[in-house]
Amino acid sequence: MDAINVVGAVIIVDGLVFCAKRNIQKELGGKWEFPGGKVKEGESLQEALVREIEEECGCEIQVHDQIACSIHEYSFGLIKLHTFSCQISNGTPLPIEHSEFRWQPVARLDELDWAPVDLETVQLVMSRNKKM
Repeated sequence: MDAINVVGAVIIVDGLVFCAKRNIQKELGGKWEFPGGKVKEGESLQEALVREIEEECGCEIQVHDQIACSIHEYSFGLIKLHTFSCQISNGTPLPIEHSEFRWQPVARLDELDWAPVDLETVQLVMSRNKKM
């Protein structure tokens, strides 16, 4: 089974992480995720992330370092999630594709019901911020 490449933005401002809740009508509805989406053919991971955040959240971002590359097999396919540290460069996020957005404290990320493929990034973000 070929993996579906997806990207996710980890945006942290003043110790708060930008989290998005999937619409109940979609696969994994009601689960939390780092906003992003599928990579189109010919796009770099970074280009896909910039495009997806503009489409899903209505704002512009700058993409920085990669945090993780996680793989999870769901009933609907094998997902390969590439997460990156990002910052908002223009605009304010709006819930265009998601049912809810939340700025969650880093230390409390594990209180949300995350999509399984996002869990590795959640743990990495929490552990990195404990060291700071």
